[in-house]
Amino acid sequence: MIPVNTVNSDSQNYREEPITVYEDNIRQTVSEAIIIEEPLSIRIDGSSYSLVMRSPGDEKAHVAGFCLSEGIIDHARDIRELSFCTEDGVNVATVLLTPERREKIADILDRKGFISQTSCGICGKEMAADIRQILTPAPNNCRFSTAAMFHAINMLPEYQTLYKKTRGAHAAMIFDKALAPLSFAEDVGRHNALDKAIGRTVIDDRLHEAVFGAMSSRLSYELVQKAARARLEVLIGISRPTALAIDLARSVGMTLACTKNQKLMIFCGQDRVFAD
Repeated sequence: MIPVNTVNSDSQNYREEPITVYEDNIRQTVSEAIIIEEPLSIRIDGSSYSLVMRSPGDEKAHVAGFCLSEGIIDHARDIRELSFCTEDGVNVATVLLTPERREKIADILDRKGFISQTSCGICGKEMAADIRQILTPAPNNCRFSTAAMFHAINMLPEYQTLYKKTRGAHAAMIFDKALAPLSFAEDVGRHNALDKAIGRTVIDDRLHEAVFGAMSSRLSYELVQKAARARLEVLIGISRPTALAIDLARSVGMTLACTKNQKLMIFCGQDRVFAD
């Protein structure tokens, strides 16, 4: 059984809300589960770094994955302490880095704003170049059959409990080279879901086993960046990626694919996939 990340109970991820429904022109009031979205403040070594909107739960995994995608850490051992506090109704995660790591990434911490959690996408060539500087080429150690690709993406619905309740959550799952699941996460934001899933492998010290990611969403530039920071060889979603996402995936040697109506579309890195 895959380790599903449920640090908080389901009741903290959604609330029941009375809504009005018209069906066959008949009005009725029903109760529906509505996904919760709350701010999470991330502080690095005592200084505010970012504020993200996310679904409650998996905070430590979320922050670990976020720090990895930002280039703040490369490994769990770069973190001296990671804590989460909800005192006074404020959701604050605090990361303390080792002195050696802080010195190494001083320029990142001094940067104004953060580069991965954007709602509008990446803006400008300068920002794109900034992201590429913290990426390294993906390894090329694995090949997957078309059936295996479909199997991985089709596993997502089995674990999407929050989506089934709210119809408002994205999901991400990380696999090893045998396509055994390493982690799974759901969140109102697709970027957060991937951060949480990757972050769980960081905390569990299994990031080195991660090679394949599956998403319940379109594959944007930011998602490719996060997958590349985790050195995933393959990222697959259920909708076509953007042109910028394809360019970035190709530049780091990643396989980028999506499925639609039982069709597998591979946009780059075709050499990792073979027909059954």
